Amino acid sequence: MSTSSPTTGSSAGSPATTNIMLAIFEKKTSSIDLYRPLRNFISLTYSEREAINLEDDLLTLKQLRSDIERVTDPTPSTRRDLFINYFKALCLVETRFPISPDKDHINTLTFLWYDAFKTKQKASQQNIHLEKAAVLFNLGAVYSQIGLSFDRTTVEGRRQASHAFIAAAGAFAYLRDNASTKASMGSSTTVDVGLECAGMLERLMLAQAQECVFENTIAKGSTPGVCAKISRQAGLYYEEALAALIVAPLKDHFDKGWISHVQLKAALFYAEACYRYSLELHEKEEIAEEIARLKSGISALTEAKKSSRGAAAQLLDAMTKLEANLNRNLERAMKENDRVYLMRVPSPSSLPPLPAFSLVKPMSMNEVLDASKEKMFASLVPDSSAKALSRYTEMVDNVIRTQAERLQQGSELTRVRLKEMDLPDSILALEGNMTLPTDLKEDVEAVQISGGPAGLEAELQQLRDLKRVNQELLVQTEELLQKEATEDAQFRSQFGTRWTRPQSSTLTKNLLDRLNRFAGNLKQAAESDARIERSVRDNAALMSILDRRPIESALPTLAKPIMSLDATEDAIVGGLKQSLRQLETLGAQRAGLEDMLKEMKRKDDILPKLMTITGSYEDLFRKEISKYDRICEDIAHNIEAQEQLLYQIQAQNEEFSATFNLEDYKASREKCYKQIQAAIAKYREIKENINEGLKFYVTLQDAITNVKQQCSDFVMTRNIQCREMIDDVQRHMAGLSFQDRKTSVSYDGSYPSVGPPPHQIPRSTAPPQTEPPNTPPMPHPQSPYYRPPEQPTMPGYGHPPPPYGTPQQSHPYHAPPAPAAPYPPQHPQQQPPPSHDYGQPAYPGWRGPYYNAHGQQPGSQPRPPYTIPSPYTYPNQGGYYKQ
Repeated sequence: MSTSSPTTGSSAGSPATTNIMLAIFEKKTSSIDLYRPLRNFISLTYSEREAINLEDDLLTLKQLRSDIERVTDPTPSTRRDLFINYFKALCLVETRFPISPDKDHINTLTFLWYDAFKTKQKASQQNIHLEKAAVLFNLGAVYSQIGLSFDRTTVEGRRQASHAFIAAAGAFAYLRDNASTKASMGSSTTVDVGLECAGMLERLMLAQAQECVFENTIAKGSTPGVCAKISRQAGLYYEEALAALIVAPLKDHFDKGWISHVQLKAALFYAEACYRYSLELHEKEEIAEEIARLKSGISALTEAKKSSRGAAAQLLDAMTKLEANLNRNLERAMKENDRVYLMRVPSPSSLPPLPAFSLVKPMSMNEVLDASKEKMFASLVPDSSAKALSRYTEMVDNVIRTQAERLQQGSELTRVRLKEMDLPDSILALEGNMTLPTDLKEDVEAVQISGGPAGLEAELQQLRDLKRVNQELLVQTEELLQKEATEDAQFRSQFGTRWTRPQSSTLTKNLLDRLNRFAGNLKQAAESDARIERSVRDNAALMSILDRRPIESALPTLAKPIMSLDATEDAIVGGLKQSLRQLETLGAQRAGLEDMLKEMKRKDDILPKLMTITGSYEDLFRKEISKYDRICEDIAHNIEAQEQLLYQIQAQNEEFSATFNLEDYKASREKCYKQIQAAIAKYREIKENINEGLKFYVTLQDAITNVKQQCSDFVMTRNIQCREMIDDVQRHMAGLSFQDRKTSVSYDGSYPSVGPPPHQIPRSTAPPQTEPPNTPPMPHPQSPYYRPPEQPTMPGYGHPPPPYGTPQQSHPYHAPPAPAAPYPPQHPQQQPPPSHDYGQPAYPGWRGPYYNAHGQQPGSQPRPPYTIPSPYTYPNQGGYYKQ
């Protein structure tokens, strides 16, 4: 089994996940004989009898090391138990046998281990730290292999796999916290047992454990919101592992397949979280954020695919399926938003982070690896020695804790005292380096970035422009309906009772009501606009301070007094600044002293001395703990010097305050702060009102545009009906005229008619057309049909048709040519959408010449096209501004 690449495994599971996971190969080592060096040390240091008594323990230790080297049983669970037992034995060896290059120690043992990922790299050390780090690494590796061995097609299999990965994460976390640093201090080391690699592997194992939990959550049918949180946390764990993999020292240490796998997994679970979260948003009808989340997920998958070289096919297939689901839901959401909701879709960068919830954490290995109850080599070191070591450690911890608290209290005291004296801000103000408080400065910068008060006029102009556009749209729409109503009235007057279709006013009441409501909205909005403009004018002087660049130029200045009797101002300022520099130096010394304390504790290991001491432990403790006396004295001197310096600074600051009238300056500065805060508050209020106005006008414009389109569709349908009704009336009038002529001939004694009546003459005998087919059969008694100003003039519609009295040249029973429209036809862009059926009656009860009353089945008459409710919501009737 190669150690240069990860072990992978897969199983069928959720279609949204891959089940491709990673396991770690063990580190390899060389053979070493622990028995002989340890036995010799016991015999020489203690006695031959002691060596004989510990023979069984030495042989057990030798067998454990041999099993690790030769892999006699490759079963992961067996290897796990082997590493746990051997690690406990190493803990006991460490406390009893001083292994190091020193001549008085066991210096014939050299532990050699190969890197798990770069198998040609190796490290060797003459101490037990590398050995312990390697064993912990291998323990985590076998736990990962155990996790991969379960059948993850079942709920129980995934649960067991998750527990194994949690244990692996615990082993790598224990390696990082307890052994990596010590192993890296040796003569040589490998990257795989370092802090960075151990931390990365811990994150990777947690990611795979969370992934198993996510798959079980899907299997249980949990809600989309819960699934999204668990998926997002899995993605975060993969992202943390990836962050460590792409920087030194791991960047060039792992195969590209590792990095590609982790990167794709991170993208996959982020996209999965977006998908699940979007399902919850869809249920809540939060369509705008749903669209943004779906787009974000698709973008993550698209970006990840660019670096998918070497990735598993099953992983790529899962990404493709997930991307298809995201695209399908995105298309649905965008259609719903375009047709119904009309929400503004936010940019993905403006969205808050997806919620995440972790259901896994590294398993604590303290109890698993606790060697305190082990009996190996128990007789070699008395129990009193172990207790003595614990007592000394408590003594050291107490010293460290006490001194660290003193240092922290000293720093906090300095900070509070200087703030009370308004230092060093007053010195900076005197030098012209005035600054605003951080939060206030950030607020001012935010206002200036958004355009500041000077930019409000441009936004007010946008309000005016949008209001004008809405008014023009409303007028155009009203004129459209009015024009149609006027033309209908003219035809009704001309044809009298023959003009049987309903009046326009009975059909357009709903549309006119909506237009009237829009007009009311615009009137109310105009009043709000006027209030905003008054507010801008009234508060221009207050807000002008926010346009100052830099804003500090608005602050009052601290200057020397105009009249000076002894000219000591410079000396006062110089002495105060010198004292502040000394205080800063003391602060830096405290930071160095705290670091020295930590370093001393890290290096303080008296175990070898405890193992060889023959006298009293108390004497050793007093000698060893005295190492900390010097640094404790330094800390005490630092705190005392700081206390004296603060008294000196307080006296100097009182003199400085009196000389430069500091209290008046502080009062002026606070007044300026309040003015800036008031200006910011007023600006934000006006800005929010303007934004509300802009959103109102945009929404209203969409609603008016929709109604205008409905009006255009209505007028077009009425236009078609008008042409066909005129044609029907003309044919009727022509038929009556023909009958009159026929009757007059019969009464005069003329020849009787021969052949079939005229209305039965076959079409084949009809005389040829004598005029062009597009000759209009009747006059155009009213003004042309209303054409929106944005439409270009259609050629051929500028000349009026001939009067109604123009004789018809075609045969009275021959199908006449289509009459010219009494209204100019719509521009192609004004044609109704395909969903409108303009061949159907526009209102109940109307019967045009194209309507076959006999062929119409009962109940088959379609619903009138202008009675469907509007999908648009009317804008709020109330004002859109904060009063």
